[in-house]
Amino acid sequence: MDKHTNAETRNLQQLEHETNNVYLSAAIISRRANQIAEKQKEELKNRLEPFAHDSDNLEEVQENREQIEISLMYERMPKPTLLATEEFKEGKTYWRLPDASEDATS
Repeated sequence: MDKHTNAETRNLQQLEHETNNVYLSAAIISRRANQIAEKQKEELKNRLEPFAHDSDNLEEVQENREQIEISLMYERMPKPTLLATEEFKEGKTYWRLPDASEDATS
């Protein structure tokens, strides 16, 4: 997967190829991007958790550097929307439409 960190122009016809509806494709990509963002947020929280303490000591400066490095690493990562779009284009995104008959009987 090509992991660019900047926005790039997309061919809408290519995005609607799988669904035959560009809006459905955008909704699928959006939902997947939210999942990726939530996972990244949880990972960042877990990595920064050991630094969450109230005591002042000499190690604090070193810990702050480590926190900054971790935070910068996550900032440099590709945006969730770009990752989700690439996954969708490569056919790696599982999606389905709810069955209309199930909705009618529920």
